[in-house]
This record gives sequence, C-alpha cells and structure tokens, in this order.
Amino acid sequence: MKNTTASNAATAASKPITLDEPIKRGDTIISEITIRRPKSGELRGVSLMDLGNLSVAALQTVLPRITQPTLTAQEVAGMDPADLTELGSEVAIFLVKKADRLAAFRTE
Repeated sequence: MKNTTASNAATAASKPITLDEPIKRGDTIISEITIRRPKSGELRGVSLMDLGNLSVAALQTVLPRITQPTLTAQEVAGMDPADLTELGSEVAIFLVKKADRLAAFRTE
C-alpha cells in the first residue's frame, strides 16, 4: 500500500518551514519560510557539494533566491542554527532525484 503523505512530501516543489526563532525585519516578524525547489540558474556560483554539506556560505547565497518571504544573506547569517539546518536540509533534499526521494520516504 502506498503512503501518499510520504509521496507528497518526497515530490513537493515547495515546503513551508516554521522557524524556532522568528526573524525580525523592522516591525515584521517572520515565523514561517516557504522554500521552493531551486532551478539550475539559482544554484550558479555555488558548489552542489557545498549545498549538500549544508555549507553556511552556500546557503547564504542560495536561500535568498528560493525563499518566500525572500531572506537576505544577512538574515540567513543571523538565523538560529537549528532553523538554518532545517532549511539547508530541505535544499539538500531538493538536489536528490525524485525516484531516490520516493525510495527514502517509502514505508513498508
């Protein structure tokens, strides 16, 4: 029997993430970030190996290109490490082929 929740998670093109430590931007508090699957051009100037290894510098470059609301590099640099790790993990999952993501989420 197919687990549709796992399949949807494995193939999603974007994912909302609730931050443990919200980001303050002026009078606005950002408590949730939606991260979407990057296109190849949005990965320019960044090593895929660095992204897969959750390099802070690589994430500071890529996250502003694929987040809603759009984060700045400075906001990424000031994030709580747990939040940065969660966002980075989602970016790393987006780099894996769909079949491999489905296999990883498959429960039997």
